[in-house]
Amino acid sequence: MDFSLTEEQDSIRDAVAAICNRFDDSYWLKLDASGEYPHELYTALAKDGWLGICTQEAYGGSGLGISEAAIMMRTIAESGAGMSGASAVHINIFGLNPVAVFGTEDQKQRMIRPMAEGKEKACFAVTEPNTGLNTTQLKLRAVRQDGGYLVNGQKVWISTAQEADRILLLARTTPLDEVKKPTHGLSLFYTRYDRARIRTVEIEKMGRKAVDSNELFFEDFFIPEEDLIGEEGRGFEYILHGMNPERILIAAEAVGLGMAAINRAARYANERIVFNRPIGQNQGIQHPLAKCWAQLEAAWLMVMSAAWKYDHDAPLPAVGAAANAAKYLAGEASFEACQTAVMTHGGYGYAKEYHVERYLREAFVPRIAPVSPQLCLSYLAERVLGLPKSY
Repeated sequence: MDFSLTEEQDSIRDAVAAICNRFDDSYWLKLDASGEYPHELYTALAKDGWLGICTQEAYGGSGLGISEAAIMMRTIAESGAGMSGASAVHINIFGLNPVAVFGTEDQKQRMIRPMAEGKEKACFAVTEPNTGLNTTQLKLRAVRQDGGYLVNGQKVWISTAQEADRILLLARTTPLDEVKKPTHGLSLFYTRYDRARIRTVEIEKMGRKAVDSNELFFEDFFIPEEDLIGEEGRGFEYILHGMNPERILIAAEAVGLGMAAINRAARYANERIVFNRPIGQNQGIQHPLAKCWAQLEAAWLMVMSAAWKYDHDAPLPAVGAAANAAKYLAGEASFEACQTAVMTHGGYGYAKEYHVERYLREAFVPRIAPVSPQLCLSYLAERVLGLPKSY
């Protein structure tokens, strides 16, 4: 069993780090204040082909695995870009996997290639105001019309909608009371983002201001029939093909964010002199930082285990268990690391110029999204330990 990175994976980490190093702490501090999207980072990564790291070569990508993508996303977050940098390109990496699996050849060419090449940005719209994580209860309707579908309803917590050219949308095409199972009757679309028919309202939030989150209001939004992915009514089944990679990648980003916080705190602890000695000489400072490092390293091993299982087509239950465990462990370890980094800085940790308060605010993103730590534990309890379903 070899835990070392391959030569290719080392090269990926180094090349992505070299790009990220062009964007220093002052860059992210400015964007955190202004809310401006990190266009420069996005463009730099797109120029060198990194946005298509998991995309098949036939559709403009590199054809690499989730393992390589996890290394890339950890590197972005760990550079100091945090979730602001990682979230800016997150959907490009995995988002159109349902199209890659279930789309027609024409759809793959016209939908996937522009995303992989960085020519189009997209958002993924699933969550609704009154359903939360209970996806089977979605109410946004797509009603069949001549040549397509007419959509009305709401979505919420949709990232990058302010920047999006396209939208990956899960909508109910058959009313809930007319289907045999609640997972039926949902359809998946990938189509043009029509701002004349989608009112996009940004949500002011705690952190990651550089990457927008939004509430969407659809008013007679028309989707052409050719933008339906796969068969009508099977959209819930299709989005499951993107959930495990998403959990793995956001776990990798969480580890990167946590490592950025711990590394910065360790540097500060070596430099900060109190009572004529560096505070890092005190075990009260050392032990919490060391504990966080160990937890992050353990979470990273789980991330890479999950990625390896996914890339090697392990049975879906094994992939799901590993992906949820990775997401849970990384989210919790990242949060503790960022909180410990703030406390290591003392009062200065509360100041924006030291950056760790930004890391802490952003640590809530991979802890909460795309699924809560409690639901990860519920999944493991039910699917791994065989305990009764609790929700």
